[in-house]
Amino acid sequence: QSQFVESGGDLVQPGGSLRLSCTASGFNLDYFAIGWFRQAPGKEREAVSCINASGGGTNYGDSVKDRFAISRDNAKSTVYLQMNSLKPEDTATYYCAATDTWCTWNPRSFSSWGQGTQVTVSS
Repeated sequence: QSQFVESGGDLVQPGGSLRLSCTASGFNLDYFAIGWFRQAPGKEREAVSCINASGGGTNYGDSVKDRFAISRDNAKSTVYLQMNSLKPEDTATYYCAATDTWCTWNPRSFSSWGQGTQVTVSS
């Protein structure tokens, strides 16, 4: 079964950094754009970042632009999300998923969702 496993979430103070990992199992990551999404309690799922299959194109949500960086290592079947200057409003469960199209902000275009990793930003 094709799916992702997210890891790297933790409790961190405001201004801190975390690196999330998204590792694929059961399929070849090379041909898919990979998106990171997040969902806080009581809120809708929000697109955070996306990287195209070639790795040459990346997109970021306005709330994380200039603070987060997405990258991929196809040899390790892993996509990373480096998160810097974290804010309390970044607190959420972070998910990754794949799409066989170009990056899009529509979660319904993505599949193989993982179980998520919890990020909590609090002093």
